[in-house]
Amino acid sequence: MPAHGKHRRPRRNHVSRGLALVGAGGAALSLPLIAPATAGAATPAAAPEIAAKTFTAPAAAPVAAKAPAAARTYTVVSGDSLSLIAHKKGIQGGWKSLYRANQSAVGDNPSLIHPGLELTIHRGSAEAAPAPTKKQEKTERKTTAKAKKSATDDRASRSERRATAPASGAPTGASAAAPAAAAAAAAAPAAVAQYADNLDGWIRQSLDIMAQHGIPGSYEGIHRNIMRESSGNPLAINNWDINAVNGTPSKGLLQVIQPTFDRYHVPGTSTDLYDPVANITAACNYAADRYGSIDNVYGAY
Repeated sequence: MPAHGKHRRPRRNHVSRGLALVGAGGAALSLPLIAPATAGAATPAAAPEIAAKTFTAPAAAPVAAKAPAAARTYTVVSGDSLSLIAHKKGIQGGWKSLYRANQSAVGDNPSLIHPGLELTIHRGSAEAAPAPTKKQEKTERKTTAKAKKSATDDRASRSERRATAPASGAPTGASAAAPAAAAAAAAAPAAVAQYADNLDGWIRQSLDIMAQHGIPGSYEGIHRNIMRESSGNPLAINNWDINAVNGTPSKGLLQVIQPTFDRYHVPGTSTDLYDPVANITAACNYAADRYGSIDNVYGAY
């Protein structure tokens, strides 16, 4: 038996030897070729060059531009105002938003819109108006009640002044006691006021007549409503609204229907509905009876 002894781990040769023939002219040299046997000592061979393959991402489908919200149009009718239209159509931002969208068509004065004018109402701008809060409803009721009371008190005051006014031509105590010179001056014919035959003259003449009959109203209030209703055309007529359908179209500077004109006609003015002064004074008399004054009218009345 072989003698027992320490087993020795067989020695591994870390170097592989080989021969490489290198040609140098006609002689061949035999050189040892040493190659590392361990992976750690190996010099990594250059990785084979791989042709980079270029991937072209498919072109993204073009995103369709969001089409602008379709717009609707609204044709102004007699008695309309931007505020009334904005409320009726539930436009977010109210009349100011509607005016900004149509400023080029309306012009510099948002209070002046003519029947037949087409307004653009963007679909996105019309939203349901939020329900008013209880506090808002309470405030609105108080405001409405206050306005009605003011109008009622004013009408009662006007009626009382008319009832207590002295009859025309009846001498008062002051006039009876006036000196003879004052009486003579009063007997002299009063100078007749001259009015221009245009919108300014018609309004001023109407205001003088209204003052004689205790009918309230201002130049600005009359002018503002005339420009909204007829643009200053005394022969304007509305042939498309409900009054026209009922056979009583609105006519004249302040677009009055015949029954209203007949009821509120002011004595001393023409009975012709188209007469500018008669039309203005009758309309103001009606507005005073219903709203307290033509100055309180900002839309259809």
